[in-house]
Amino acid sequence: MADALLRPGDLDAPLAWRGGVPISRRQYLADVHALAARLPGAGPVLNFTGDRYRFAVGLGAALARGQANLMPPNHTLDTVARLQTLFPCVHALVDADSPPVPLPLIHYAERAATPGNAAVPHIDAAALAAQVLTSGSTGAPVPHAKHWGLLVRNTRAGARRLAEQMGRPEAAGLSGVTLIATVPPQHMYGFESSVLIALLGGAAFDTDRPFYPADIAAALARAPRPRMLVTTPFHLRMLLDSGVALPAIDLTVCATAPLAPQLAARAEAAFAAPLMEIYGCTEAGQVATRRSTAGPEWRTYDGLVLSGDGAESVVQGGHVPQPVQLADVLEVLDPHTFRLLGRSTDLINIAGKRSSLGHLNFHLNSIAGIHDGAFWLPPEAGDGGVVRPIAFVVAPGLAPDALQREVLGALRQRLDAAFIPRRVVAVPALPREATTGKLPAGAFAAWAERTLASAKR
Repeated sequence: MADALLRPGDLDAPLAWRGGVPISRRQYLADVHALAARLPGAGPVLNFTGDRYRFAVGLGAALARGQANLMPPNHTLDTVARLQTLFPCVHALVDADSPPVPLPLIHYAERAATPGNAAVPHIDAAALAAQVLTSGSTGAPVPHAKHWGLLVRNTRAGARRLAEQMGRPEAAGLSGVTLIATVPPQHMYGFESSVLIALLGGAAFDTDRPFYPADIAAALARAPRPRMLVTTPFHLRMLLDSGVALPAIDLTVCATAPLAPQLAARAEAAFAAPLMEIYGCTEAGQVATRRSTAGPEWRTYDGLVLSGDGAESVVQGGHVPQPVQLADVLEVLDPHTFRLLGRSTDLINIAGKRSSLGHLNFHLNSIAGIHDGAFWLPPEAGDGGVVRPIAFVVAPGLAPDALQREVLGALRQRLDAAFIPRRVVAVPALPREATTGKLPAGAFAAWAERTLASAKR
């Protein structure tokens, strides 16, 4: 059984937009075939091209040749060296903007003026399409195999949910919708919700990855409607706090961390459009969505079924043929509905009471005046005393003498006394990853210790 690389439809319709100029699906197919003919005969592809269209061409060319795409958490020299150990035949697809990399190189060639071969490749459903790599406990990349047929099923389910949220008829899917994404295509969320959703759902993506608020607003303004913003809570908050005039759009899609309902409401008002969050994980792919302003309940994609509860929650069905235990603590309401309580690894116990850092951060970021915030639990005290969390906040509008009073007062109305932070520390910014907005635990802990040490001087 095989699945087509592109959703059936008009090959002269755009797959991508670069600077306001469309790139047709027919042109994409010609570029895929041209690059596929230049790839080495074996070995996976590590795609260093920052341009979303070039990434998609590299993906399609590798699939057409039966080669997997490597998707590591970053492209540092250390990660590349580890990948070369895992995959000795790996080669890198690069363009003029790619950093130097010690691998066999394939240089991306710009497309010809006239589209050539427009045959749509059909990929075996069992073909290994991607190896998504996460950082293991030792720092070594851990591969998670993604097969083409299951990616197709996942993407089609996601496209149906997006179309439903936009009020579009099922037959139309996402045809004619333009995506502007602030997340890179090499990241699983960006891969699924910008590249695959265009190939398989009928949408078209902007080739850029705008980061600064003015650039995001400009990209949205030049995109034909209906248009959709694919982003993260970190980028969304930065955009809304910037004061930049925002054009109306038709849907905001957000993922990588739960969104405070206040921020979701601000986004819906600013863009005059609904906001939909996506819940997923590397092992299972995208699992569920919710309209953030409608309530805390998440609804699974078609075909997925939940079982278990709490830290033992399991998902199966649809594009998840084998049971996958989720790394989060869920309150399973029925086989298709749940509430997200926090990460299993975020669970903390203070004075015999349990909570999760995700739950605490949710309430911290719900406080008016806080632009960003995170709890940190220091290492256990050597004298056996009770360890209390510390809250780091970005709150430029709150005076230092009012910070402790207002933040602690608000948290006392929301949290058990055991979880009220010992200190509230004002910082100019949290050390979030620029691409996903996440706070890696190890890097955050090291930063927290340095920040507290500097404050004592």
